[in-house]
Amino acid sequence: MKVDGKHYRTIWIEENGEVTVIDQHKLPHIFETITAKTAQDMAVIIKDMHIRGAGLVGASAGAGMHLAARSFPADGSVADFNTAMETAAALIKATRPTAANCEWAVRRQLACVAALPATATVHKRQEAMRFEAQAIMDEDSEWCRRIGEHGLSMIKDLAAKKKSVDEPVNILTHCNAGWLAFVDYGSATAPIYAAHDAGIPVHVYVGETRPRNQGAALTAWELQKHGVPHTVIVDNLGGHLMQHGMVDMVIVGADRVLRNGDVCNKIGTYLKALAAHDNKVPMVVALPSSTFDWTMTDGVKQVPIEKRDASEVKYIQGLYKTDGDGTADKGQLAKVLLCPPESPALNYAFDVTPARLVDHLITERGVCEANEDAVLTLYPEHSA
Repeated sequence: MKVDGKHYRTIWIEENGEVTVIDQHKLPHIFETITAKTAQDMAVIIKDMHIRGAGLVGASAGAGMHLAARSFPADGSVADFNTAMETAAALIKATRPTAANCEWAVRRQLACVAALPATATVHKRQEAMRFEAQAIMDEDSEWCRRIGEHGLSMIKDLAAKKKSVDEPVNILTHCNAGWLAFVDYGSATAPIYAAHDAGIPVHVYVGETRPRNQGAALTAWELQKHGVPHTVIVDNLGGHLMQHGMVDMVIVGADRVLRNGDVCNKIGTYLKALAAHDNKVPMVVALPSSTFDWTMTDGVKQVPIEKRDASEVKYIQGLYKTDGDGTADKGQLAKVLLCPPESPALNYAFDVTPARLVDHLITERGVCEANEDAVLTLYPEHSA
């Protein structure tokens, strides 16, 4: 995707081995990058949500393991190297416990090292982990591109039902499952970008997504940069729009999807799914295979739900306006207290949408219904 005409990925490895990411803390008002030199740096970047989103968390976790390997002394022993990698793995996995991609990427890096010959030097192990980190990034981008291709046909079908070729397909999304949440393209936004680029009129209702407002801050920003028509809405407006026939499709991403089709995603997704089900609006979830959890069988009972600091609910960040005519100082970001300072707040970051409320899953391998038999048709290697 492009920012002001220049192509960017959300994360990349520098020539010297350091890792740079787009810092999402200041978007949409300030575009900056931040560079990690160590696994500890990357753990802070992930946990404090300088980056977020399933695919990008996975890519960053893989890159964090590369940084752990890079920081290990070249003259150290292989045994000490392996111990250091296990320590780094525990550090990184603890940053975002709900996101399946985080643990997936860490396990993949450990498996990469374990597959090397016992005689492999520390240097060879460092090289292998840098290569694997890059492979995770490249695969994430390609998988999202394919999700866009597969999802495009669904939007084409909706467009064909319109009375006029100029009438847009209205899509509601929640949180940010765009290219800022992955390495490139995004999951939920990939079909939207594909449709827009193919000349199909689309319009996106962007749920603001309290408390961190990833929809209003991030999804709206990237849609605007790409020229996709969109409207930011308060989270609780989605059901009303569906009742009045103003939404043709709901499409969201996911942080963890079980083999039975249960979907764990940003808090509020369950409510969107209930409204979509009640109004017979297709509820679609887009995800790369790295987001599947093949071990759990009951999303509500088994998925660990991250509980974040109450300050995210009590405070909101925005651009500080310096005068009454709407003119703003681009360098002034401020946090504002929304509620009485003494009031407690509860901040669960995710919820689980049962598979019965999900119509389709879009993956890099194709589209399927949200049930175990259909999922395993696309991923037969996980049948055992």
